[in-house]
Amino acid sequence: MTRTFLRSDELHDLVAEQFGSNSRLTGLDRLTGGSKKGVYRLGLDDQTTVILYVWAAGENYWPPSPTVPDDPFTDASGAELFAANHAALAAAGVRIPRLIMLDRDGRYLDADIALLEDAGALRLEALMERDPAAAAAPLSTLGDALRRMHTTLGPNYGKLAAITRGEAPQTRPTEDVIVDRALGHLDVSAARDARLADAHHRIAAHVHHLRDGVSPRQAYALVHGELGPDHVLVTPAGEPVMIDFEGVAYFDVEWEHAWLQMRFGEAYPALRPVELDPHRLELYRYAQVLSLIEGPLRIADTDFPDRRWMLDLAEWNITKALAAI
Repeated sequence: MTRTFLRSDELHDLVAEQFGSNSRLTGLDRLTGGSKKGVYRLGLDDQTTVILYVWAAGENYWPPSPTVPDDPFTDASGAELFAANHAALAAAGVRIPRLIMLDRDGRYLDADIALLEDAGALRLEALMERDPAAAAAPLSTLGDALRRMHTTLGPNYGKLAAITRGEAPQTRPTEDVIVDRALGHLDVSAARDARLADAHHRIAAHVHHLRDGVSPRQAYALVHGELGPDHVLVTPAGEPVMIDFEGVAYFDVEWEHAWLQMRFGEAYPALRPVELDPHRLELYRYAQVLSLIEGPLRIADTDFPDRRWMLDLAEWNITKALAAI
């Protein structure tokens, strides 16, 4: 598809109403990294900047795929999820960008939008690579925030927006949801890669074997869903600021930590995690490997600008999936 992104002349009314009729837009930069929504840095003539989120079809690179109906991490994008999750994280004492304005009525654009504080351009990932010593304090503070999240408990699992709407709670064991999700990812990926097709039965058997080791449990915590050091900004004052949190849900804390272990690597112990069930963690870790094959292969079939990176990510996880069996 031919994509058209936001233009400066489309933001005149937004800037005038939110910052004063004499304010002028001096810069508009579409930031890289987002694949489900548009993220723009707006420069104003008083030398300040703000961040604009735009939820529009033309900003979303992800094609549809078969999903598990009660998987709370499916379709984790949109202004409704953003609003519910922003409120929940703020209530849990997690540092997130300050919300300036949320518009779901099309007052300014033909899309849902949000204006946010600009917490800066430095990602924790870059700081960890450039200066591990300087990253120690933000990592410790992030660990504190994660423990506040992971000790914020709810009686049911699911998207916060659905829980807020009073929808009927999900009743299947979370581990069964993840097994179905993993096997669905395997089916789709095996249709694209002969190695996975050849190993399909062995991989599926491994997933079921891991599931058999998981004991029943009903304790659901507030989790980000896919938190990596690229989803944390570090302000000039050294504060870690959590972003990209539309996937926040109540779910098993092991789902979060399987992702954290993978993404933070050697720095993971600095987060000082809560107590985890090793069997549940192992199932979720392997399910995420399969997810990181299916998703990258799917988006690589689109016009996503960094297709090679996605294919390399899928290849890395194919190797991991096959090594486990």
